[in-house]
Amino acid sequence: MKNLNLGSILDYFTVNDLVLISIMVLMVVIFYGFRRFLWLHIQKLRDNFFILLFKNLNGPVQVLMLLTIVYIMADHLPFNLEENVWLDKVYAVAIIAILTWLVLRTVHLTSELYLKRHEVAKRDNLTARQVHTQVRVVRRVISAVILLVAVATALMMFEQIRALGFSLLASAGVVGIVLGLAAQKTIGNFFTGLQIAITLPIRLGDAVVVENEWGWIEEINLTYVVVKIWDWRRLVLPISYFVENPFQNWTRTSASIIGSVVLYLDYATPVEEIRGELDRVLRETGLWDQNVKVVQVMDTTEKTMAIRILVSAVDSPTAWDLRCLVRERMIAFLQKNYPESLPRLRAELPDDPIPEEEKKEGGDHRP
Repeated sequence: MKNLNLGSILDYFTVNDLVLISIMVLMVVIFYGFRRFLWLHIQKLRDNFFILLFKNLNGPVQVLMLLTIVYIMADHLPFNLEENVWLDKVYAVAIIAILTWLVLRTVHLTSELYLKRHEVAKRDNLTARQVHTQVRVVRRVISAVILLVAVATALMMFEQIRALGFSLLASAGVVGIVLGLAAQKTIGNFFTGLQIAITLPIRLGDAVVVENEWGWIEEINLTYVVVKIWDWRRLVLPISYFVENPFQNWTRTSASIIGSVVLYLDYATPVEEIRGELDRVLRETGLWDQNVKVVQVMDTTEKTMAIRILVSAVDSPTAWDLRCLVRERMIAFLQKNYPESLPRLRAELPDDPIPEEEKKEGGDHRP
């Protein structure tokens, strides 16, 4: 291969081409220099809005600029690339993809900035969980619609594919019916997701009981819901489950919840002493929210009586811990102070266990 010199380069490129290439290279250098300066300046400001804006929009804008520069330079390269009819279409498809990426990033950025105003980590987070549920479901719906429009627009750029699609729709209507029936469940789940986002039977972080399992709503997607069970297992259910089946939502209107403790005790148990001990237990713990405190004899049987203790807490995990604490402290209190109150079996024997008939027949043979 011969070494290239300035004369051989000028044989391939005109002066105008070299000037254009130099301008494009200079634009790339200026762009990356400005990008570096902007990022350093944003870091000094320490503003979350500008940091998120830069991180979300930097990639699409960078790729869009580089692609545009390459496309402009391709028209001036001496390789007859401009004669390739696919070049313009490929560039158009690439622009559609980048713009779609940019729009999706913008949607994500807008939603995240809005969600930062509603913190889920705080105690009274009912409104925040409601907002997070609605925004995330709506964001997924909008993203799906944007991707669908983008793919359809890209396919319309190619006459061959567009004609093929029209011919399939015109000559194979049965295929369309079959596809529609096959996608019926998916489409139904899609609209069910919209229904849940509007009516909010469940929200992120709700404490629910489904399929005899207790846990929290961890994810709400367009087609399924993930429930984090108390032992860290995950229960994945179709989103239509929460519309078609009954389930318990312990935090539907408020995160506060009442927990119950049932003790089966002997009839000799002093109920007032249990009430006093409950007061002492609740004063010494921070789990109780100071709203509900009840001790009641809820039932009696031939052997024991059932005493129910009701206590309230700010949320279901705290209520669970409070119930366990009250149960443990009550059992320890009764074991120490009133051991006769624990359940026991009674039997009453007569003073003379031998019947009179046996005495008359054989006499009393007791030693």
